[in-house]
Amino acid sequence: MKTIYKNIQSSILKGKKLLAVLIDPDKFSVKNTKRFIEKVNQSIATYVFVGGSTVDDDATDRLVLEIKKHTALPVVLFPGDVTQITEHADALLFLSLISGRNPTYLIGKHVEAVSKLKNTNLEIIPTGYILIESGKITAVENVTETKPISRNDIENIVDTSIAGQLLGMKLIYLEAGSGAKAPLTNTLISQVKKELQIPLIVGGGIRNKNQLENAFNSGADLVVIGTAFEDDESFFDNLK
Repeated sequence: MKTIYKNIQSSILKGKKLLAVLIDPDKFSVKNTKRFIEKVNQSIATYVFVGGSTVDDDATDRLVLEIKKHTALPVVLFPGDVTQITEHADALLFLSLISGRNPTYLIGKHVEAVSKLKNTNLEIIPTGYILIESGKITAVENVTETKPISRNDIENIVDTSIAGQLLGMKLIYLEAGSGAKAPLTNTLISQVKKELQIPLIVGGGIRNKNQLENAFNSGADLVVIGTAFEDDESFFDNLK
């Protein structure tokens, strides 16, 4: 039974905020998995996301298998490419880069993925992915050859989010990008959340507990943190 999306919805109804720890197979050594996941298990994290913009073939598969040995938390794929699909995860965010206009990342990669996905039991969750300017050129921007939306263009971001919802997306993911200089503003998050009827994910640039709480208080239903843990695992100590 596919339960992850239902669990996200039920958590929102209960007022429970969700946190995903994002692990990039390109920046993470599999030999460190046990120690790292032990810290994840002791934190308030509710999901483990796995993925990155550029990842070697089979690296995701190996990492997911190792993660599953050490946690009961759902493992959700956050793939930058078709090569990052593995049947060993629990779910996959079927990301459409709706902030960009490159057809490859709007629908092309999705068609390419079908032959792999139909042979798995992954829970596939259609997700509208919106890249927002973060003060630096991100890997997503380079790989997809798309430009992020200015963080000051709130009306465009809100309208893009609503368009994703109307297209049938089940989640909207506002992304400042890996290593963003600053997280998304409270105003931006709250304005998007006010107009949405589907869960809102926020990621990028969150490096301390105060920024995490600001994202939640502004309306994020699920926050994704990756770089902060890569740079300083002691961040986990503040999330228990």
